Amino acid sequence: MDNHINRRSFLRLAGLGGAIYVSGLSGWVSAAAKPGAANEDFFFIQLSDSHWGFEGAPNPDAHGTLKKAVAAVNSLEQQPDFVVFTGDLTHTTDDPQERRKRLAEFKEIVGALKVKTVHFMPGEHDASLDHGEAYQEFFGKTHYTFDHKGVHFITIDNVSDPTGAIGEEQLAWLAADLAQQAADARIVVFTHRPLFDLYPQWDWATRDGAKAVDLLMPHANVTVFYGHIHQENHHMTGHIAHHAAKSLIFPLPAPGSQPKRTPLPWDDAYPYRGLGFREVVAEVPKAEYELIELPVKKEGA
Repeated sequence: MDNHINRRSFLRLAGLGGAIYVSGLSGWVSAAAKPGAANEDFFFIQLSDSHWGFEGAPNPDAHGTLKKAVAAVNSLEQQPDFVVFTGDLTHTTDDPQERRKRLAEFKEIVGALKVKTVHFMPGEHDASLDHGEAYQEFFGKTHYTFDHKGVHFITIDNVSDPTGAIGEEQLAWLAADLAQQAADARIVVFTHRPLFDLYPQWDWATRDGAKAVDLLMPHANVTVFYGHIHQENHHMTGHIAHHAAKSLIFPLPAPGSQPKRTPLPWDDAYPYRGLGFREVVAEVPKAEYELIELPVKKEGA
């Protein structure tokens, strides 16, 4: 039995199974790679939109879902290389003191992760009311880069500007960074809002996202992971794949499927339906990724 089947079997046995979206990857082979090798395959976990501090009907377990997700990640037989949170760590508040309280509580909860390499980025709920001031006190820069096993990661901030723009200064920073990357470099972009116009009527777009996509387009191997829309969505702009992640608090309707962007109701018969996180398995030499969607589940289920 190959590594991929073993991996899927383990996930089912762990109660974490889920639909699998495949983007060209033939198997999960990170266990066979040599530590420290260039272009070594690996995997990471993406979590998004936990909205810590939210209270309301769409999720009666608003105080427990994030903790369940942390426990689920910790239960994985093989721990990921790192974890990334793609924004809206906390729920918005007009009170600067309450904003900092929520950020501190969120940081304490995710501090229980076994994996100590954790990358953060803000969502508009964290940063748009104060241009990211409080967020930076707890988590540092809102946009940055890092490299891991042959992949160049870029985190773009499209939320600290309350208009939903990246801004000319950050676009210049992005252009300068990309100028240092080879045309065939393996590049992964993390952002909160989609960089393309998914559904601007619901704020599911970035005002100047097309400029960022234009800067990325000359590079042959670019993949974008984002949050914000509280559901899976897969989209292509040319050769660049964009993958949205589920939320950890409540699901939102499909773009334009109803008049208003209101959360989908909680179903007592299927608690946590539509909530989840994902593993991203990177086969670096081929610049391909397998996305394994993992639902949040009731304890003991």
